[in-house]
Amino acid sequence: MVEALLVSTLLLWVVVLVLAAVVVALVRQVGVLHERVAPAGALVGREGPRLGEAAPRLTLPDWSGRPVLLGGVAADGLPTLLVFVSPTCPVCKTVLEILPSLLRGERARLVLASDGPRDEHEAFVRAHDLAARPYLLAADLGLVYQVPKLPYAVLIDAAGVLRAKGLVNTREHLESLFEAMERGVGSIQEYLRATLPADQSLPAPAPAPAPGREGEGIRLGGRP
Repeated sequence: MVEALLVSTLLLWVVVLVLAAVVVALVRQVGVLHERVAPAGALVGREGPRLGEAAPRLTLPDWSGRPVLLGGVAADGLPTLLVFVSPTCPVCKTVLEILPSLLRGERARLVLASDGPRDEHEAFVRAHDLAARPYLLAADLGLVYQVPKLPYAVLIDAAGVLRAKGLVNTREHLESLFEAMERGVGSIQEYLRATLPADQSLPAPAPAPAPGREGEGIRLGGRP
């Protein structure tokens, strides 16, 4: 009886040790996967003004007729997050809901931009309370930055230098712009390419959304 109890106890300890080894192996594997799976940054293209150069200096009227300065040295010492949206872009509406909480953690001046006839934006402005923010209707602004899809964001630092830009479908994409500026790189992908070991590589970027679904073309306020 005693021998049987000892044998069962020994077997139990063997099982416990095996399970502990399995857990340790799984934890290590999770750590490896965490290192290999790179965070998804904003999808950056080659279009528009180059990163690291002075952003175009423009003064444009917002929805309420107030002049808004883009580029140049910021009087308030804050970077400017310029986000291109459209009333006909479903993902843009999600991004607009994300921006207030994002900017509670990131000190920046938010400027929203679109184009098209004013009457096409009336309901959109009311629904998202955009009249209280700088909201620009300026087709030329989209052309200056060669906006390929929406929602699209540009981050200009307090000195007026273009620091980050790209297609932003999620909060993670938006946060990656500030992360890139803080690290002094053009994008999170660029930073990871410089820091990942030689035997690791970045995952292929997600495809850009198709026009009319998650994004729009240069024609910001309506059809591409």
